[in-house]
Amino acid sequence: MAAFSIMNSIERSLFINRIQALCAEMGAILQSSAVSPNIKDRLDFSCALFDSEGLLCAQAAHIPVHLGSMAYAMGGIIPQLEWRPGDMVIVNDPYLGGTHLPDVTLIAPLFAESQLLGFAANRAHHADIGAKAPGSMPVSHTLEEEGIVIPPTKLIAEGRLDEEVFNGVKACLRTPQIGHADLFAQVSGNRRGEGLVGELAATMGVEAFRRGLAEVHDYAHRLAVAGLETIPQGVYRFADVMDDDGRGNVNIPIKAAITVANGRATVDFSGTAAQVGGNINCPKSVTAAAVYYCFHCLMPPETPPCAGSLRPIEIIAPAGSLLNATYPAAVAAGNVETSMRIVDVVAGALAAALPDKIPAASQGSMNNIAFGGATGGRPWDYYETIGGGTGGNAAFPGLDAIHSHMTNTLNTPIEALEMNHPVRVTRYGVRRGSGGAGRRPGGNGIVREYLFKEDAQVTLLTERRRSAPWGLGSGAAAAPGANRLNDRPIGAKVSLQAKPGDRLLVETPGGGGWGSPA
Repeated sequence: MAAFSIMNSIERSLFINRIQALCAEMGAILQSSAVSPNIKDRLDFSCALFDSEGLLCAQAAHIPVHLGSMAYAMGGIIPQLEWRPGDMVIVNDPYLGGTHLPDVTLIAPLFAESQLLGFAANRAHHADIGAKAPGSMPVSHTLEEEGIVIPPTKLIAEGRLDEEVFNGVKACLRTPQIGHADLFAQVSGNRRGEGLVGELAATMGVEAFRRGLAEVHDYAHRLAVAGLETIPQGVYRFADVMDDDGRGNVNIPIKAAITVANGRATVDFSGTAAQVGGNINCPKSVTAAAVYYCFHCLMPPETPPCAGSLRPIEIIAPAGSLLNATYPAAVAAGNVETSMRIVDVVAGALAAALPDKIPAASQGSMNNIAFGGATGGRPWDYYETIGGGTGGNAAFPGLDAIHSHMTNTLNTPIEALEMNHPVRVTRYGVRRGSGGAGRRPGGNGIVREYLFKEDAQVTLLTERRRSAPWGLGSGAAAAPGANRLNDRPIGAKVSLQAKPGDRLLVETPGGGGWGSPA
């Protein structure tokens, strides 16, 4: 591609697709190098490219909650460090741009001709991040119970691994050999990003590359404004609840008032519950990710998923609330469960403005399950999320048995689970009849049953066990989910000890129906 001062539409399209493909290739390297089923099979990771100011420029089609939160927070991380070629920074602190502790982020500066062009970053979920509970997703009360907290720290400095930092992280893990391999898979993904950006900058010229990133932001901003202008102006309100926080608090409200005017949107969560004693609290970066996801779905499909598209959106979440928690509030489930309810609330509000575009509620939970033990004295950890039904909409019925909204992972293949751990999956199928009735019925959830061959500590962090996913336009609500141990109902957020022969059944919610049934 020849150097240029102003991109025409073809050059801009090629540039956007090239930097997005660059992020996808980073992800392919990360996946192929990782060893844990959570990263290699479930694809619980994300890759992105940022400019020198920390503004999101491109991302692959990975996990919305990862990328939206990184987009919100990178600008605050960058000034904390002096960046040099060959550096790699590690961070997982939810109060410094992270999501929850298992999501470990690696950031690499990108240099060309001695100039800082931007950053390659990836975030991957580690099933072991040093919590006492296997899977590092405990029913926690404080952040420290959830594992090790890593502030922005140079893991690699000018190409040299900092052994003290690396060994300090490994020393906290139950399965350090897996953590070792997965961290270096993340390093490999970023190194591939460095190489590809270097090639692109050399082809275009450094200044042309910089101008290209700036033009992508401006182009995305114009498209975002155009998308927001299709929403009728007004103030739209909605409220929903979290089932519980695992610590005795139930029906915890989330409220939103969305003001749309002049190509801008303000989402105000005033009136939402204060942060709670359990772990469903969100750092504001997670709240932002959920809001950005909702609005991006309403923008023209060619809108680049970058910082420019986020400019017209303002988020108000009072400090100390459930959606802008303050240290040391526990946040393990805020990233995976509360983020899903934020989507429901934002979508519910916008349904009043766009009844033919907004679907009924999806399952509203990632149905998190973590377990682990020790086989022959060797510890093992496992974590996965389980899909469910999506809501019906004006054009189509909901989908069965699929991950939706803030998760974009796969279910772990049964073969991968059984090959690595002393567990059998004895049932796995569609939960028939769990979708809400309607002219466009909601999708069905999933039934997944685990048989434990050895002693194991198990944690469930689930939602929509009390409150059902709602329907729209006289469509019926979906069936809520259910958890059972040996046919006995158990709580939505629970830690338990499984014995050999115990069976754990998880039935995930369906999606709400749309429109009055014929």
